[in-house]
Amino acid sequence: MNQNKQAFDLVIVGATIVDGSGRPGFVADVGIADGRIAGIGTLPADAGRERVQAAGRVLAPGFIDVHTHDDRALLTPGAMTAKLSQGVTTVVTGNCGLSLAPGQVRGPIPPPLDLIATPEWLRYPRFADYLEAIDRQGTATNAVCLVGHLSLRANVMDDLERAATPAECQAMQELLADALQAGAWGMSTGTFYPPARHASTDEIVAVGEPLREHGGLYATHMRNEAEKVIDALDETFEIGRRLGVRVLISHHKLAGVANHGRSVETLKRIAAAMEKQPVSIDCYPYNASSTVLRPEFVARASSVLVSWSQTMPQFAGRTLSDVAAELGCTDEEAATQLMPAGAIYFMMDEADVRRILAFPKTMVGSDGMPHDEHPHPRLWGTFPRVLGHYAREEKLFSLETAVHKMSGLTAQELGLAGRGLVAEGMAADLVLFDPDTVNDSASFAEPRALSAGIDQVWVNGRLAFADGALQDEHAGRVIRRGA
Repeated sequence: MNQNKQAFDLVIVGATIVDGSGRPGFVADVGIADGRIAGIGTLPADAGRERVQAAGRVLAPGFIDVHTHDDRALLTPGAMTAKLSQGVTTVVTGNCGLSLAPGQVRGPIPPPLDLIATPEWLRYPRFADYLEAIDRQGTATNAVCLVGHLSLRANVMDDLERAATPAECQAMQELLADALQAGAWGMSTGTFYPPARHASTDEIVAVGEPLREHGGLYATHMRNEAEKVIDALDETFEIGRRLGVRVLISHHKLAGVANHGRSVETLKRIAAAMEKQPVSIDCYPYNASSTVLRPEFVARASSVLVSWSQTMPQFAGRTLSDVAAELGCTDEEAATQLMPAGAIYFMMDEADVRRILAFPKTMVGSDGMPHDEHPHPRLWGTFPRVLGHYAREEKLFSLETAVHKMSGLTAQELGLAGRGLVAEGMAADLVLFDPDTVNDSASFAEPRALSAGIDQVWVNGRLAFADGALQDEHAGRVIRRGA
């Protein structure tokens, strides 16, 4: 313990420390110096240039949002309020096969890349250019950045509705190797989506070969999350084995009424795979998903909410059935008329959501869409919802377990050294919150609402959020693999 009172820039006094490891909380002071945690315990009463009285509050590691589409939001003033206001201090971008870089896309931007990209944002030819832009401008949270396989395809292929040739696989592999050399954390795929659906297992392995040398992560929005989910899981495990890398199953879910309850089966399969190879899993704490609006997705959902539409923007925030009634057509025909568009699909079973969230190795990711006109409330509410609704009210697990799933577990699974715990020497990414009132406020009707109970958030030792507002938009940094 460092008790030299001159050593601390800040002392947080008398908080209940829930340190991210899962162990019981304890009351202590925390001293911060030069962006790191420099002391924990009973610190001198006059220690610290600044002091925050925190009795009755919980101090936890800043949350790590393992699944985001914040690629563009990181560079957009004010956009990261959605995350900092939840206590999130690090985001993982480039998921579902989508990344802004490399940005030399051939032809029109293919959906779902248009969820994060517009032509003016595809301005980073190399992944290094994108990371350097974040370095130059600064950003509100830390960023761990993946390369999107669909983005690689769109850079190299003139027709995405087919398999890649060996030469195209080689070109994608070279782009990925360049990105990993620049500090990318790994590669993601979204073979669920039409522009990547024609990519075979062999293509993904061929393109992903540089992951082996760099120890990169392979994250995937799997080919199927419905009737063929077991086949998709087996493909995911095979890719990880063939590349010799950790695989991350993104936003694990069971889509469609016919598949409700099958999380018993999928989690058993995942647990068995974890015994044999490095496998990770994340989810979001809602029974509705959000992605592009497509007619073939509509029948799986009990209800569909339009989140944005380029052709008919006036219908954002309306149910698809209402839009169809107004247009005098079927729901599927309305979806076709609204495209390109986004939607929120109510198609999962709450019992599956709870079972997956409670699985010991499940991490938490928001999967929010920052640029939707009417976003899913997970963009603003995911992490306080886990703390308030699921831990405190539903008692699905303890507060300590909830924090672990959102910090220490994620840092451990992803290999984020120096983060995810309240411990001496760790980066001072911290969130101070009221355990009795913390909860989500965002709803499907009003999705942009600050969560309750989040008092203060520090990123690398700098106060980034307090009093319901951003305090510092440049406290974050890119976390590069190998740096």
